[in-house]
Amino acid sequence: MKKLSWSLMSLLLVLVLVLSACSGKNENAGTNGTPTDGGSSGAATDTPSKPVEISVFAVQEQGIDLNTNKFTQHVSDMFNIKFNFEVIPSDGAKEKRQISLASGDYPDAYMLTHYVDQFSQADLLKFGKQGVIIPLNDLIDKHAPNIKAAMETNADLRTLNTAPDGNIYGLVAYTQCFHCSYPSKMWINTEWLEKLNLEMPTTPEEFKHVLKAFKTEDPNGNGKPDEVGLSGSTEEFGVRVLPFLMNPFVYNDDRNYLNMTSGKVESAAIKPEWKDGLAYAKSLYDEGLIDPGAFTQNAEALKKIGENADAEILGVGAGMHPAIFIDMAGPRFPKYHPVPPLQGPNVSFATHDNGGVSPGGKFAITNKASEEAQIALIKLADYMFTPEGQTNGGSGMKGIDWEDPAPGDTALGEGVAPMVKTIPGVEGEAPRNAGWSGMAHFYMPKEYRDSWVQGTDINDPSNYERKLYEATKLYEGHEPKELFPFWSLWVDPADSDEIGMLQTNIRNYIEQNALQFVTGNKDLNKDWDAYVQGLKDLKLDRYLEILQKTYDASVKG
Repeated sequence: MKKLSWSLMSLLLVLVLVLSACSGKNENAGTNGTPTDGGSSGAATDTPSKPVEISVFAVQEQGIDLNTNKFTQHVSDMFNIKFNFEVIPSDGAKEKRQISLASGDYPDAYMLTHYVDQFSQADLLKFGKQGVIIPLNDLIDKHAPNIKAAMETNADLRTLNTAPDGNIYGLVAYTQCFHCSYPSKMWINTEWLEKLNLEMPTTPEEFKHVLKAFKTEDPNGNGKPDEVGLSGSTEEFGVRVLPFLMNPFVYNDDRNYLNMTSGKVESAAIKPEWKDGLAYAKSLYDEGLIDPGAFTQNAEALKKIGENADAEILGVGAGMHPAIFIDMAGPRFPKYHPVPPLQGPNVSFATHDNGGVSPGGKFAITNKASEEAQIALIKLADYMFTPEGQTNGGSGMKGIDWEDPAPGDTALGEGVAPMVKTIPGVEGEAPRNAGWSGMAHFYMPKEYRDSWVQGTDINDPSNYERKLYEATKLYEGHEPKELFPFWSLWVDPADSDEIGMLQTNIRNYIEQNALQFVTGNKDLNKDWDAYVQGLKDLKLDRYLEILQKTYDASVKG
């Protein structure tokens, strides 16, 4: 969630939808994808005459003052709540949340921002078993018809929210983002393709040929060998270069390095095809076609390459979306378009996940909340399971940040009726402070996101979500027939510490060795067997055994 300059303020509401999961499934029975007037569990009924005081741990996002916020006032009136916010800066928020729980000095509720500090599944189980976080089952059953309906009609949501013991200790941020669900994209400078009379590459060898031309044929025309063929960075929002390069050979999920075959979980990182993918990436690196910084730099450094002041130098950038490395309001934005998944010797995969929905919990109620506070809090959450509540909370209030569509407006999704139209910001305008942004991201299934108005010109920055939607269609369907659903599995608490340690050690080892093989610090022929043995020494077999047990239990459940 990078700071936007005033020139991009008019795009803020679009970016709220674009970036909320950047990080990327069904409408509930109580809401049909259209913002409604109300639809909550009953704001005006069963509420005490005196406001209920509720303490809430929350992250303070830029441009938002929760105490004076218009949405705060809206729901305070609606649910008769007096909020006492414990406001925490996003930096270090997760650590401060853990400290509050460990110290015993914790609030009535946690309303977290999922891409900043949400609870992990292990956190929810730990504090739920301790009685610090209370189960929400009865509260939902009695006071939250929209949440209840959503989980009855959406098995994925129900699985994400329900612990193995049947309790719901927290609510996940269900922000289903189509473009986020295929994060590992490549964006190519198509102006350079045209200048050099090149076609869009479709195979690994064609991609290599294009990168070599970008590197050696001076497409920026300044007479200097300053072009960077391919670059990326080290974060997890699709910016790492290896997943796209490996996927023509073996499926690379860019997180856990797992494959599934006939219901059995496997490590992709010991397969011969993994070795083939690394050999291909090494061939690019050896010819100087991959920027060495791609393996060490952050996204800010990547953007300095994309927005290099002296000359346009970036041929291809890795990223979930191109605004990671180029300015949406700048002249280079229209030049970058997606490279479709490459067809390898036998496969053409694209990294796919759960649409940006990360397991865990953004909302939890503690044992310090009174009965009145518990009821008010669950009704508040239930309101944000309606399109009106979700839009007002996540994007800002109607009439300030969004409005009803006008005749002729088109929705993002094909054949979908437009329901929400953003009101662009005005240059020099003060922050509207009318919504809670990520703190209010509760229920945004694809049908809801698809109902937002978007123009059809993908090179207009105000239609950025349209550009990403169209790009993602090129990747859709390229995932393997079987995916290991790491995002929806609840590990047995008895195994959680062990698997956490195994996962960290194995993931780090795989990534460190991949880098060493690609850069030539290790030899793929001489050192491969030792690398595989090293994974086994780190108890890879035990790791897969726990994962298989967890998966089998979820299937039977």
